[in-house]
Amino acid sequence: MSANQATVPTVKTDRFGNPIDPMVGYARGTIIDSSIAEGRRLRHGQAIAAQRVRASGADAVAVYTGNQRDLPLRADDLATYAEEWVGPGLFADELRDAAISHLGGRPDDAAAAFNRTTAGIIAAICSLAADQPVVSVVPAGARSHASVPRGARLAGVLCHEVAIDQDWREIIRASRPALVIVTTVTSSLERLADQDTLTAVGFAQAEGAVVLLDEAYGARLRTVLHGGVPSLQLGADISITNCDKAGLAGPRAGIMVGRPDLVAAASAKASEVGAEARAPIAAGALRSLQSFNPQDLLTESASGQEISDALEARLGAVVERSDLGPMIHEDDVHAIALQRSGLTETTLVPAETTSALGAILLREHGILTVNTHGQPGARVSLRLKPTLDALRRTGGPLKVASAVDESLDALAVKFNDAHAISTLILGS
Repeated sequence: MSANQATVPTVKTDRFGNPIDPMVGYARGTIIDSSIAEGRRLRHGQAIAAQRVRASGADAVAVYTGNQRDLPLRADDLATYAEEWVGPGLFADELRDAAISHLGGRPDDAAAAFNRTTAGIIAAICSLAADQPVVSVVPAGARSHASVPRGARLAGVLCHEVAIDQDWREIIRASRPALVIVTTVTSSLERLADQDTLTAVGFAQAEGAVVLLDEAYGARLRTVLHGGVPSLQLGADISITNCDKAGLAGPRAGIMVGRPDLVAAASAKASEVGAEARAPIAAGALRSLQSFNPQDLLTESASGQEISDALEARLGAVVERSDLGPMIHEDDVHAIALQRSGLTETTLVPAETTSALGAILLREHGILTVNTHGQPGARVSLRLKPTLDALRRTGGPLKVASAVDESLDALAVKFNDAHAISTLILGS
């Protein structure tokens, strides 16, 4: 290529020719056109859920996001550990010990709590990237959580994402990152083998980089379901996990453990921007770690497999299986809705189709998914990851599969009415 020729980046598209937004990994449309619209979708989803609970009680909604989100404080915690001024000092050592134990840390490691795992990842990038590109290593066929490219953008650095089956070593050599992030298990539950993680961690550190493990799911899913080693025994400098998924009860928070200087840097950055976990949340995270029972994750996984069986029997090969339940790619949901509607084309994009489907599932059947309650940038495939009480509340796996099938029919009836779909997703 001559010096006067420019390289035009290839624009990725979905199966229907819609350009994919590289920041979030799916196509935006005319209804869900931004993070602002996704925020409106979330608020409308919350309103639908509240309406069901007001009408029929708490059992009228079952959570299928995989996030339990309880707040397991004790009564005597409210005036002690949850008190803002003295509480953090009272439980700091307990939290550190519980977090180190949970993540397989070293005796001299430090721990910090963030208001979300996303907050901890972004704080780590902003404090540790050192004006160098960030390299994100992910499982084959997967992508980073949206917090990784968003954190890089906030830090003013490039983000190079590379799958473990690609030439990640050359990417690290060429970009000379100060920080490498390795995602062991993605939000779509693609998983790195422990040996691949060990290899990536060792290589990145030999090249002079600090390594952060994104173990939001992996800290428990790898170890409990696949016999993997505890997080920090994979050799990384720091690791972060989520307190409300994969067998932990909540609250929503991120717990980071690792080298004290690195944890302190990320924690300080989080405090600068108000992303640290305040005392009640950090105390709830402590109680969640202390009460962790691997059997809860095994129960969630078994329930998810029952739903996978039932849904596959109804919809066939489009149903993918994960460790925690069935998934249907947004393009496949879109194709099913098109076929059932009798249309050959639509102005909708797949993210809007799955959001509308999620609204029907919640309104008519009480099945709460990330398609109504995901944060901006969350995956838009249909994923059914039942929390502990979800199957009881919805009547079992056959009822859940039937609800999905019926909701697809209900969606198809409205598929040529953009206003009706918009109202389903965003409200009036």
